[in-house]
Amino acid sequence: MSDAPRTLAVLRAAMDQAEREAGRAPGAVTLVAVSKTHDSDAIRPFLQAGLRVFGENRVQEAKTKWPALKQDFPQTELHLIGPLQTNKVRDAVALFDVIETIDRPKLARVVADEIQRLGHGPRCLVQVNIGREAQKAGIDPDQTAALVDLCRREYGLTISGLMCIPPAEGDPVPHFRRLAELAKGLGLVEISMGMSGDFPAAIACGATHIRVGSALFGQRDHH
Repeated sequence: MSDAPRTLAVLRAAMDQAEREAGRAPGAVTLVAVSKTHDSDAIRPFLQAGLRVFGENRVQEAKTKWPALKQDFPQTELHLIGPLQTNKVRDAVALFDVIETIDRPKLARVVADEIQRLGHGPRCLVQVNIGREAQKAGIDPDQTAALVDLCRREYGLTISGLMCIPPAEGDPVPHFRRLAELAKGLGLVEISMGMSGDFPAAIACGATHIRVGSALFGQRDHH
């Protein structure tokens, strides 16, 4: 018997509590289960327990697992939450329902071209380097509005929200608040922020999506 239903119930209860404490509507926040580095056998029990939104970091890894899983669970929504290289765009657009990591004009243009070629494609979020960390992907907060405008005006790309990974050290709340302010100022409804260790704070700051891996799957194996 899998522990997935119980693990999921515990996490959902914590989300419900965070929503209540923040004065948010019940169910306002979507759980994105981060299944990177976990195989189909680890993912399937969570699908069977009713979870339908998952996040993967790498296009190649997702290609090995998700076509078969989506065939069995067609209502699943798959998010790309890792950096996307332009040479992987064709596969990403075909496989993912949401790309959360648009962070530069060239990538936006290639994604837009591929969506136009297919006639359909994922909705997109812009990744913001909210802590301005040299080693992290994402657009500078001060350049976010210009990139969103370029995506919409020049490339006809639908941008539905913003995503960030705050610095590992220090209080994430100022970063979460900044992302929420940026999204509100741009009229964007989706705010993807918060992980296993800090999602209650993210919910309090307005997250619509939290990306949780270890609280569901346990500590992952690093390949």
